[in-house]
Amino acid sequence: MNLPFNPALFHPLPIVGILRFFPPTQLQHLVTAALDGGIVNFEVTMNSDGADDLLRLACDRVGTRGNVGAGTVTSLDELDRALDAGASFIVTPAVIPEVIRACVDRQIPIMPGAMTPTEVLTAWRLGATLVKIFPADQLGPGHLRALKAPFPKIPLMPTGGVTPDTLAAFRQAGADAVGVGSPLFHPQHAAAENWDWIRARAQAFVQAWRASDPS
Repeated sequence: MNLPFNPALFHPLPIVGILRFFPPTQLQHLVTAALDGGIVNFEVTMNSDGADDLLRLACDRVGTRGNVGAGTVTSLDELDRALDAGASFIVTPAVIPEVIRACVDRQIPIMPGAMTPTEVLTAWRLGATLVKIFPADQLGPGHLRALKAPFPKIPLMPTGGVTPDTLAAFRQAGADAVGVGSPLFHPQHAAAENWDWIRARAQAFVQAWRASDPS
């Protein structure tokens, strides 16, 4: 069974650390190091080998200290597997109506991927909790700002290429959350077991988010 999504942990620091293609031995250290650095929201992608077991491992590591979701969910079968493995929220790479509707029906937070204004509005009308703007680095903060103009009340989460150096620009453009993969969980540092680098990188993301508060 999945632990309930905890918005009180998500909203104060809505940085989602994305774990993709890591073996279990690396994943457990990556999660621990990121937690030590202040990251409390994690996403394990369903296209990773052994994703179900990786999700269970991440959920066990995080416990009640954060939220663990499943990413790259593209079908109802993957949705069921993710929820059975403990995911408390779901992320998709595109607007997949059947997955969004199923999450809404089950009261599971759903964060669909979108890029165009039509996709953003479609995802929101289907019941998205927030909309992931992916890949964010292709058009940058200007694209996010342009989307926020007609859709100021739709929460947006740029994902893809966001770094501690670029996070402020995305937040000033209207980011309500950010998704970060390799800029946080760098494969070379993971392979080298450089957990101190991961911890420091997590701290850098946390500091960048707090320092860029537009209010």
